[in-house]
Amino acid sequence: MDVQVLRCFVAVADGVTVTQAAEEAHMTQPALSRALRRLEHELGAELFQQVGRVLRLTPAGRAFKEHADAALERLDRGLRAVHETVSPETGLIPLAFLHSLGTWLLPPLITGFRERFPLSRFELRQGSEAVLVASLLDGTADLLLTAGDPGHPLITWRRLLVEPLWLAVPPGHRLAQRRRARLAEVAEEPFILLRHEQGLRSVTEALCGEAGFSPRVGFEGDEVATLRGLVGAGLGVALVPRPHAAAPAGGPSYLQVTDVEAARDIGIAWLTSRTLPPSSGRFLDHVRGHAASVAEQEILA
Repeated sequence: MDVQVLRCFVAVADGVTVTQAAEEAHMTQPALSRALRRLEHELGAELFQQVGRVLRLTPAGRAFKEHADAALERLDRGLRAVHETVSPETGLIPLAFLHSLGTWLLPPLITGFRERFPLSRFELRQGSEAVLVASLLDGTADLLLTAGDPGHPLITWRRLLVEPLWLAVPPGHRLAQRRRARLAEVAEEPFILLRHEQGLRSVTEALCGEAGFSPRVGFEGDEVATLRGLVGAGLGVALVPRPHAAAPAGGPSYLQVTDVEAARDIGIAWLTSRTLPPSSGRFLDHVRGHAASVAEQEILA
């Protein structure tokens, strides 16, 4: 059933002449008349009856018009929603991000973008790397802020910055008053680690391997904040990003690691084969242009 013909049917039913409706639809009057007859044939009922020089709805026409009005209204709402979603000025940006990036990197990036495009809207998802990659692949996210290249053949990833990792030790630890330490100095201590599906877990294991040992698992958590809290409780040590907000009293001490290059890559990813909507494309450009300066400001702060 042709949407344009439905719109013409509703217009004629509301009192517009067939000639006027045809002009508005950029059709000839005979073409529209034939289209309306095809619509009647498809429905199996006459929709109009001639009363003098005016077309009036039949009972079948009145019944159909009620549903045609509702269908066109829903269609128009859908068209407006699509426009609002992809519009560069007001569009929706579905964005997935790693938990630990939501406390420092993401907020200023969104703030800076909305200063330029105040009507833009964000649909945010956070989780582990595996969950976030799945959201990118199933289309629920356009962009993904994460640590390390997902290494998926369908995903393009670009490095934005390198984030240092620090050796977190409990208060009162033998190294707590130091500013620097070798990772090998805690080789015999329990490590508080993220679970295997988290990228920081593999980074930690690789760095410990470079330092000549395999970390002994003291506890496995789901978020970096949990690791910091458990280190503060004295349950072990961890390699984590240093908090970008003021650390609470009684929390871990953070030491610069000197025997290995303790850091992780932070980047942004999208589906290689997909053309991003204009709004998401603009945010991608914004992130690639501003993420490094945001990180630098955080470090200086």
